[in-house]
Amino acid sequence: MSTSSSYKQIKNLNELPASDSSGFINHYVFQYINFNLAPQYVAARHRFTDCCFFGCDIPKEMEDGIGTSCLVFPRMGMTYNVFRSNLYTGESLYAGYDPEHEDSFATCFDQRVYSDYVEKGKQSDNIKETLARSLHDHAIADAMEDFLSRFEERQVVAVMGGHALKRTDESFKKVAYISKALTERGKIMASGGGPGAMEATHFGAWMAGRKEEEVEDALEMISVAPTFRDEGWLRTAFEVRKKYPQDIYRSLGIPTWFYGHEPATPFATDIAKYFMNSVREDILLSAAKGGIIYSPGSAGTIQEVFQDAAQNHYQSFGYPSPMVFLGEDYYSREIPLYPLLKDLVARGVYKSLLLDITDDPDEAIACIMSFTEQ
Repeated sequence: MSTSSSYKQIKNLNELPASDSSGFINHYVFQYINFNLAPQYVAARHRFTDCCFFGCDIPKEMEDGIGTSCLVFPRMGMTYNVFRSNLYTGESLYAGYDPEHEDSFATCFDQRVYSDYVEKGKQSDNIKETLARSLHDHAIADAMEDFLSRFEERQVVAVMGGHALKRTDESFKKVAYISKALTERGKIMASGGGPGAMEATHFGAWMAGRKEEEVEDALEMISVAPTFRDEGWLRTAFEVRKKYPQDIYRSLGIPTWFYGHEPATPFATDIAKYFMNSVREDILLSAAKGGIIYSPGSAGTIQEVFQDAAQNHYQSFGYPSPMVFLGEDYYSREIPLYPLLKDLVARGVYKSLLLDITDDPDEAIACIMSFTEQ
């Protein structure tokens, strides 16, 4: 949970609050705190009212001080931390993966969670399991809210597009160029966090600030495994991260274990991975208040276009954001979404849509920048 008018979140031992003059601690959320590591705090015999203890280790001598108005959730014994207090990273999501041993992927944290998810059923009828997944997703949504609160809301720009886009395709390079340029201009790039156009988004953000020849070298390094189905897809991404480390620019990937057969890109510096795909889809579109760039994609991308159009039509967040279609032939003739939307706007079915279409990466960048600089 993030802080609100009622509660303050405590994520580590250094933040433990003192009691008031009467010995009470009120309106706090303790998230994954091991109170055994704070014996002096426990010995103080604080009395807690209207507090939440999520996944905490609570010594027996502390239990009497926790009033009936408090909410206490155990860790629940899942493969994953149900009450995670921060977003994933490439390192934490792929904990246990060794790029020099490809077979280690099968036993890394991400794949253990996915295997467990599939084994227990994506639509599980086990109420403990579904509760744990929901609580995990709530914790991730809260951590993402904390992350986004560091930035002005129009800084967040998303790229939507197909997972099948190859690293060797010109469109991959085009998306990466756009993402790199926007990141260097202060934008926080977001995507569904998977392979294809999504990976291109985070690859570009990761390479922000680098010279053109360094970007070309990195592209050559990952091109030996063009798709996520090719051996070396994840390994080469980690090799690029190692050769070209960075800790300046951020990007937000929002993948899902629902499509866990598509690995999340480790080029995203901050990863909000969900179980519930419908929640993840809505949050991704809602977060991108600085606009969305649509590179060519199929069913999933088409769905996102109309969901985004509805949000913009109703101005769900106070104003519409740009919808930039990257691919004139694709979105005008092959999948004619752009002329359809233009026609619906002209007839008043949709209102407030900010539409643009181009093949030129610089024009797409200019469209986003002109909106966010208003």
